[in-house]
Amino acid sequence: MPLALLALAIGAFGIGTTEFVIMGVLPQVADDFGVTIPTAGWLVSGYALGVVIGAPLLTGLGTKVSRKKMLMFLMGLFIVGNALSAFAPGFSVMLIGRIIASLAHGAFFGIGSVVAADLVAPEKKASAISLMFMGLTVANIVGVPGGTYIGQALGWRVTFAVVAALGIIGLLGVAKLVPEMGKPETDSLRNEFAAFRNVQVWLAMAMTVLGYGGVFAAITYITPMMTEVAGYSEGAVTWLLVLFGVGMFLGNLLGGKFADRALMPMLFTTLGALALALLLFTATAHDKVLAAITLTLIGALGFATVPPLQKWVLDQASAAPTLASAANIGAFNLGNALAAWLGGVVIAAGLGYTSPNWVGALLSGTALLLSFLAAFLDRRRRRASGNVAAGSAQVQQSGVLLEH
Repeated sequence: MPLALLALAIGAFGIGTTEFVIMGVLPQVADDFGVTIPTAGWLVSGYALGVVIGAPLLTGLGTKVSRKKMLMFLMGLFIVGNALSAFAPGFSVMLIGRIIASLAHGAFFGIGSVVAADLVAPEKKASAISLMFMGLTVANIVGVPGGTYIGQALGWRVTFAVVAALGIIGLLGVAKLVPEMGKPETDSLRNEFAAFRNVQVWLAMAMTVLGYGGVFAAITYITPMMTEVAGYSEGAVTWLLVLFGVGMFLGNLLGGKFADRALMPMLFTTLGALALALLLFTATAHDKVLAAITLTLIGALGFATVPPLQKWVLDQASAAPTLASAANIGAFNLGNALAAWLGGVVIAAGLGYTSPNWVGALLSGTALLLSFLAAFLDRRRRRASGNVAAGSAQVQQSGVLLEH
């Protein structure tokens, strides 16, 4: 695999850290600015909203320049946003910093996926994408717990200053290691938007919203679930999240490897197993050991869907993949927001802290049904293309016979 993937993974590590570390230092931020925890929660939801909006917006604007230059610009935006958060004099300024940083998120992963896939042979594209996303999974194992510890020991501002420094390393890595590929002739807003005429692109994004959304339905409420139901202490939740991150890391690598061999069968397997694991989590959440095992399994199965889904989008929008790829990253965050809201609804309805697992199982199960539909439509398209090709060959053969 090209060394350029390391630069993309470093950028992904920084982005993954800043996305989730805010949850670990949220109480300190709220106390420092004198706001309530729900108000401070806007730093989480505002970031997610920025990803959804920024992914297609900045990717569309990026069609005017080369992908390498756009990646460097996005890392610069990420640095500015986190530096602004670190030195924010008030809550509103920090919220602006979070939104600025979030604008780089979707576009970086969207454009980065296209670059990673272009750096390798066709049979290794999903593996290359998974190596870039490895930075995001490692962030959940190392970056988020480490950033939380730094925030608790030295102050949350130091955490965001360190994240900004990670962005500088990522920027230098992209500048040094990612080759200048030039601006593809197909890169134009018209061509990029034309990709959305393909129903398969919309199906892939729907699978992303529902499939990974199923994971977030459970993980959003993991603290009350593990403390109130499983019986863990609050301090143990950090290490449970590390286990979840380890699962993500392993699932990401396996998802990329097996998606290169059989993409749709891999999706069928992971989405089906994920729905089952979430369903079982309703029962296993009552036992400490089983809860920890199931949580790790959910992380693995959830992130094993990411490389195949991202590659499916790239395949279906192959003529102009950049915008569709970035929009699919935005779909992950849309799914996170939707699932978190639905999980809160069932808890507020008095169904208990394990009820979001039912929601997650339903979401992932629906994504599985959509994957069957996508495979059916793709098979029908291939059959129709084959019939047309065969008919064309027969016509040509008949013409040759007539000439003789």
